[in-house]
Amino acid sequence: MTSDFFSANIKNKAGKAFLKTMKIANLPQKIISFLKEVKLEMKKVNWPTRKETVRYTLIVIGLSVAVAAFLGTLDFIFNTLLTRFIL
Repeated sequence: MTSDFFSANIKNKAGKAFLKTMKIANLPQKIISFLKEVKLEMKKVNWPTRKETVRYTLIVIGLSVAVAAFLGTLDFIFNTLLTRFIL
């Protein structure tokens, strides 16, 4: 079914235009264009300061430790209940 869909897609103008733009000869030019666009977009990025980065990192680590402790406590409780009452 996919081959029928693909061949039907090639027959229309959009399919032909797609194949025309996907030629291997255009690949290096497309890669260069892509990298230039990436460079332009990276200049627009609002990068956090060092202080903000450290603060956000510590928040993530703190929350991760809190969630790990909470889940570890639940695991301990359920394990204790299972061994005491079921097993």
